[in-house]
Amino acid sequence: MTAETIPTPVAAPNTGPPHPLAEFWLYFRANAGAVVGLFVIVGLVVVALLADVISPHSPIITNNTVFLKPPFWQAGGTLAYPLGTDAIGRDILSRLIHGARLSLLIGIAVVVLAVFAGTVLGLVAGFFRGMIEIVIMRLMDITLTLPSLLLAIVIVAILGPGLMNAMLAVSVVLLPHYVRIARAAVISEVAKDYVTAARVIGAGRMRLMFKEVLPNCVAPLIVQATLGISTAILDAAALGFLGLGAQPPTPEWGTMLADAREFVVRAWWVVTLPGVAILVTVLAFNLFGDGLRDALDPKLKR
Repeated sequence: MTAETIPTPVAAPNTGPPHPLAEFWLYFRANAGAVVGLFVIVGLVVVALLADVISPHSPIITNNTVFLKPPFWQAGGTLAYPLGTDAIGRDILSRLIHGARLSLLIGIAVVVLAVFAGTVLGLVAGFFRGMIEIVIMRLMDITLTLPSLLLAIVIVAILGPGLMNAMLAVSVVLLPHYVRIARAAVISEVAKDYVTAARVIGAGRMRLMFKEVLPNCVAPLIVQATLGISTAILDAAALGFLGLGAQPPTPEWGTMLADAREFVVRAWWVVTLPGVAILVTVLAFNLFGDGLRDALDPKLKR
């Protein structure tokens, strides 16, 4: 009589829900443009952090022997100044590298300020409703009716030209978008059962606002903040181009464009390269924001 063979137990497949980060990356990487934008942003951050190390020259020191030197691949160019020099002998590559640090700082600082103020105002409008909501939202509507760049110019003209005033002006321009998003998210969340349950067990209004509702309103704010960084960089560059933002000799991309206007025909690199830097940075943040929207918005998940 043969002994019966005992079958080896087979582990059941893991059918549990995927980890949130794994699920996020699954949807995010499906957008190839978002992945490219992420790598460009990471590269810009690394360049900005190491600007003092990797820049071949000082961004503000002039050299009267190399005025308008062309890039190294053109006749008369040299590898000592790979992307050429400007009208007073400053290295374009070094100014672009340091300009990346300043532009990213402007974009992030402006968006952080606008998100913080906009979230607080949106929470107050969504929770208190009534006259408070009407006053806040009508002020935001009035702000949105004005052209953003014109409003920023007016604010800087009142406060005076300078980098800090330009950042404050751009924050005011971006503020209504975050107020409206936060208010809409709060109104949607307040009607849900978990808020009602928290209210029944005695949760106060401040706890409901900041501990129960706010964490569930973060996703749309993150997406808008990512897209807002590109808008902030563009608006700050525009103010710098008009002479209302960062002041010379600060290596800011908009200021570099303003300094090079008269050399468009004679020295194309002085104008083109800062413009390309702005284009690539803004495009990268827009692509990254689209990927975040796909990954964080349940209605857009494929």
